[in-house]
Amino acid sequence: MAQEFTPRGSDRPCAFCAIVRGEVAAEVVLRTDAVVAFLDAHPVFPGHVLLVPVVHVQTWDELPVEIAAEWLAASQALQRAVEAATGAEGALLLTNNVVSQSVPHVHFHVIPRRRGDGLRFFLGPRRRYAAGQAREVADSVRQHLAAR
Repeated sequence: MAQEFTPRGSDRPCAFCAIVRGEVAAEVVLRTDAVVAFLDAHPVFPGHVLLVPVVHVQTWDELPVEIAAEWLAASQALQRAVEAATGAEGALLLTNNVVSQSVPHVHFHVIPRRRGDGLRFFLGPRRRYAAGQAREVADSVRQHLAAR
């Protein structure tokens, strides 16, 4: 399948499509007709897995709804399997979308975690809404949802 590009994504060749096609070696842990999961080549911790759709899509909003149930089921199964295989207490589950997306193919990280593991995952700096700003932002989101 030819790689297609979208305006929000990158025009670089896709390393994950090459893994899906078997052109690049990877430690695949799950393969179905819709998704492939493999160990991250540069893991945060051993057992760090990436889940990708077989079809090339660059961003979360392009993920075909038809595979969403399988994507969700696979991500949940991977989370449990990674935690069990590594003895982890939990997992960091995340997806970058355009910003900080190092490969132009939507992917879901399952990273095993333990208390005191040294990872400093920080969502910040955080700020409070100015007076009335929360309502304005919420109204805008609601308007965009209604326009769908």
